[in-house]
Parts: sequence; C-alpha cells; structure tokens
Amino acid sequence: MTYQDTLNWMFSQLPMYQRQGKTAFKKDLSNTLKLAEHLNNPENKFKSVHVAGTNGKGSTSHILASVLQEAGYKVGLYTSPHLKDFRERIKINGQEVSKHFVIGFIKRNKDFFEANKLSFFEMTVGMAFDYFAKQNIDIAVVEVGLGGRLDSTNIVTPEVSIITNIGLDHTQFLGDTLEAIAFEKGGIIKPNIPVVIGETQKETAPVFKSLAKSCDSEILFADQLVSEVYKSDLIGSYQSKNIKTVVQTVKQLQGKGFKISKKNIKQGLLKVVKNTGLLGRWQILKERPKVVCDTGHNREGLIYVMQQLSNETFESLHIVFGVVNDKDLRYILDLLPKKATYYFCKPNIPRGLDAEELQQTFSSYKLKGRAYKSVNEAYNSALNNARKDDFIYVGGSTFVVAEII
Repeated sequence: MTYQDTLNWMFSQLPMYQRQGKTAFKKDLSNTLKLAEHLNNPENKFKSVHVAGTNGKGSTSHILASVLQEAGYKVGLYTSPHLKDFRERIKINGQEVSKHFVIGFIKRNKDFFEANKLSFFEMTVGMAFDYFAKQNIDIAVVEVGLGGRLDSTNIVTPEVSIITNIGLDHTQFLGDTLEAIAFEKGGIIKPNIPVVIGETQKETAPVFKSLAKSCDSEILFADQLVSEVYKSDLIGSYQSKNIKTVVQTVKQLQGKGFKISKKNIKQGLLKVVKNTGLLGRWQILKERPKVVCDTGHNREGLIYVMQQLSNETFESLHIVFGVVNDKDLRYILDLLPKKATYYFCKPNIPRGLDAEELQQTFSSYKLKGRAYKSVNEAYNSALNNARKDDFIYVGGSTFVVAEII
C-alpha cells in the first residue's frame, strides 16, 4: 500500500471519533492493553509526561516538548487531532514520523487490527509508542485524546501527570457536570506519581485532591505556585496559564534528575513553533486585513479567544465559522460578538454541521451572515469583503482551521 492507501484504510475502515462521533468511543482499555502486549509493551521502554484537560493540553504538550528539546533531550510528542497530515500526531524533536514507518506499521499489524476490530485512535497510539520505543527517545510528551481514565494513552506510567483544566466538553462521553468530567480526566493520576493541575477550579479541585490522595500522589496547582512571567512565541493571552503549568512540571522533572536550566525554559518558550511545528493557536495568517485562526471550539476555549479578539483594533469584524454536528451551540452563542459579519460553513467531514442550519441557529441570537458551500468559499468571501483595516477571525472547529491553514 502507498501512504495514501494506508491512510484511506485507517480512516474508512476503523472507527474514528474525530470524524464519526459517539459510535467510535470505547468504554474500556482492553483493546489497547491487548495491542500493547502484541507490540511487546513499547510504553514501558521510554519515560513520559501524560497531559489531559479540556483546553490547553495541546499547547501545553508542545510547550513542554520545546523546553525539553532545548535541554538537549530526544523528545517524542504524541498529540491529536492533526490539522493537515496524520503524521503531525507523532513527532520526535519536531520531525514527523516517516511515511515509510506509518506504512510498515500498518502492514505488519493489519491482520491483528482487523481481527480485534481496533479503533483508529487505538492503533495510532500503538504506532506512536512503538515508534518512540524503536527510536530510543529520552522522554515522550503524551496528550490524552478524549477524557483520561478510559483513553488509549492511559497505559503509560509517567514521570508527571498534567491536567490543564476542566470544562463542559464531550459531555455525551464524560458526564454533564464539571465534577464528573474531572473524575474522568483525573483517571490519569497514577500511584506515587505527582500531578500538576493547571487551573484551580472550586468544582474540580476537591475531585483531584481526593484522587491524588487515594494514589498517594503529590498534587500541585500551578496557578497558585508559579509567579514568574515568561515570554513565548505563542502570542495568545490564554497561553499564560499553559506556561505556568509547564514551568511547574519542569520543576517536578528537575527533581527527578532531568537537567533543565532556566535558559532552556526561556528558549523553549520562545521557540515552540520552530521546535515543534505547532499550528492553529491564535495564528496570524495575514496582515491588512489581519487574519487570525484559532482551534478553540468549546465554551472555555472561546472565552479566552474572544477576550483576545476584544483587545484587537479594527474597523469591521468578519467571522468565518463552522462546527461539528454534535456541538451544543447553546454553550457558546452568547460569547460571540453581535457586531460582526458571519460566514457560515461546514467543515469537510461527515460530522460537519450543515451551514444553513448553523446560520438559522445563529440568526435566533441576532448573529447575522450568509451560509457558504465550503470553508474555502466562506473564507475567500471574507477576504474579498474585508478592507485593509478590518479583522477576519476563522474558527469554531479544528477542522475549519485545518482547511484554511
């Protein structure tokens, strides 16, 4: 099979949450454990940091990987979803896994995948861990895909666990209260492994403290402990919370023998994009008119993005917006500016919400605009309509951002 044949097989024949939704969600780790055994338990052959949370876990993972790279370590980075190419999910020191390895891994294990009906995410986690083990990395930064307790990544025993924050997202899987979601994400807390919490929230702090106590794990709340202010090439104001989380995690790693200097931290924070290739976080695509995209898509993420947007100076605001069809729009509509022209679009995946339906829902909240046949058509219309002193924001879904980057 070619690389494209391999991807087509992975995407079309196996359940994939990002494209398919709820039917792809598995309720236990039995498949992942079976796969790990089949691969000779690669997760035990490298050190790791495990990162969960509703918002910021992708940025936090990339920032931490950048700092560790600056300290001279060979760093694996596993994140999801990808924006342009599947291989973005699996990197070592910023370099994507080779097409050759992806093809070979699927070819070698295809019979096992089919016999055990493994999901897209399960086999991708297996691929990442197998690659990291074979490449003899020093440490991997592993981002949780969905939740924590039952996520396929939750077979690692990390040096440190991280939970960035908790918001009401993926409630159909994780529960419809902050406490219930915190319990699921807190499932990555392991016996005697320190856990860093990025954001203290009154609803979730007791849940995390209880889980940490039951595991005899030290718990640290980064927003209460880190006061240093660091600059970063990630310019979104919301990154300040993620930076504090990384700084506190680095302190834990230093205590475990990792040699990471203050200079490594500073340089790592200034070179996140260069070192890791992170995309889609308050990313400026164009000036005059200024065009910014951001992958923030749930209430908590959009609160930060809209705060950032309110700090911008412009004549008129144009918003290119699309979502997936299981998004509960009631949680986000009150955050979006009424003084804007909207360009509604459907991301090009089966889960994309029809643009006409999106337009109708938005109009009931006095958010006005037109529906377009595609993301690119909506984006090009915004570019054509915007004057040089206007501002164009593109977002609502990771998949919308992916199509215009």
